[in-house]
Amino acid sequence: MKVVQELVAYFDRRGQLSKRQVRQLLDKGYLAADAPPHMLELGSSVGASYYFRVRGTIEGPLWGTDVYTGDSALAPAAVHAGLVKPGESAVVKVTVVAPPAQFQGCVRHGVTSHDFGRYGSAYRLDAI
Repeated sequence: MKVVQELVAYFDRRGQLSKRQVRQLLDKGYLAADAPPHMLELGSSVGASYYFRVRGTIEGPLWGTDVYTGDSALAPAAVHAGLVKPGESAVVKVTVVAPPAQFQGCVRHGVTSHDFGRYGSAYRLDAI
């Protein structure tokens, strides 16, 4: 699955995959894997994108807004970002990004994220 995701990310970054093509890969079960708890093991390659099935929750460690620390839990981050509701599942695109100098927290969609200073890895979430 990881190899398929890396290939899709390669073509996606170059604008060579349409949203329709990505959706077809998702519908056939070729693309999305169950979400890991966080992005620590996958957060070293800035620009890498992954597609994960996430079940929303309001519980879990979370730092940042829109861009989250690599150790932030994916499930509450997806709810905080407004991409899934608690208890519901959705496929989201997770992109590893360069970490900002500071992560700002806030309360959104019933989920509280916290402020944090510099951290070694970061990610953002997007709807499919």
